[in-house]
Amino acid sequence: MIFWLALLIVAIVAELLTMGLTTIWFAGGALVAILATALRAPVFIQIILFFLVSLMLLFFTRPVAVKYFNKDRVKTNVESMVGRQAVVISEIDNLQGIGQVAVSGQEWSARSCDDKVRIPVGAVVNVMAINGVKLIVRPDEQMKKFESGESEQIPEPMSVSQIEELEAEEMLSEGRLESSEEDREKSHENGNPEQ
Repeated sequence: MIFWLALLIVAIVAELLTMGLTTIWFAGGALVAILATALRAPVFIQIILFFLVSLMLLFFTRPVAVKYFNKDRVKTNVESMVGRQAVVISEIDNLQGIGQVAVSGQEWSARSCDDKVRIPVGAVVNVMAINGVKLIVRPDEQMKKFESGESEQIPEPMSVSQIEELEAEEMLSEGRLESSEEDREKSHENGNPEQ
């Protein structure tokens, strides 16, 4: 019983020092082992209960607890860049390995999503991802229309998911992408119903 009590205290202290939501679950296993000891269960049963309870708590409740405790976590500077718009301040050319953008007054090295595309100074781009310390960007399609005179209204900033949704709609309207409903109808006509 002394061993389990010491393990319980060590696990709680370790959790308080690390706040990683890992060792607290072993404290739960130690608590169950203490109860088994009080009920005069054999040592091997105590050990089995300790590992069973600890691992079950770790694998089944930790993900829920982490999500709950991290819900108010503020994204870091880098994480918050994805989905934002930026202005090219130095031409982006992946072949030459050059390019910079400005996002909210901060300068970042940038590369295009497409190696074949060079993005000129002044172009508005969307941040699609981050690779190390470089932002991976692609030209904003809505701004292209505005700059070319196709649209008279300045478009509102869009999130990455809104951009992808808009592109899918454009591809669908141009016939480059078939809707899933049309795909299902064709597969039924060909005798291959979806499972």
